[in-house]
Amino acid sequence: MRLAFVTSNPGKVEEARKYFEPLGIKVYQLRVDYPEIQADTLEDVAEYGARWLAERIDWPFFLDDSGLFVEALNGFPGVYSAYVYKTLGYRGILKLLEGETNRKAYFKSVIAYWDGELYLFTGRVNGEITTEPRGSGGFGFDPVFKPDGFDKTFAEMTTEEKNRISHRGRAFSAFVEWLKENL
Repeated sequence: MRLAFVTSNPGKVEEARKYFEPLGIKVYQLRVDYPEIQADTLEDVAEYGARWLAERIDWPFFLDDSGLFVEALNGFPGVYSAYVYKTLGYRGILKLLEGETNRKAYFKSVIAYWDGELYLFTGRVNGEITTEPRGSGGFGFDPVFKPDGFDKTFAEMTTEEKNRISHRGRAFSAFVEWLKENL
């Protein structure tokens, strides 16, 4: 079986392949621009994107909407994480947190799968924002996010290490378990 992952981020595709290959599912990247609405939750953004794409794609696919939620910034950047990363980068988040002692944050991921019906799978990982970037792996905010219970940032971990504990990894795990029961 082949399954389309609608994303412009090849790093996300590599993460996904690690979950689906053991099931014999070949994940491939499908680059299709779709509108990301301004909404209060990642679930709303993912659902809208999946329903919009379902009118244009005739086969099963999935997409991911993820966000970094920083406690001291009242959950910002949250649903706007992709835009904030493109415009400010992780250094902008570090700048916003200069002098702040509360560096608690969490990453959340929502996977929307469409096969004629919509299914949502979520994952979350708590952690903190470091005071400086560390590591060269991963992508996005990975160099400044250190998950609880670990001394490494996501950017200092291998893909396998990150997948075991990450927000997207947890959402992929839930998706894979659902596929095992429903395929």
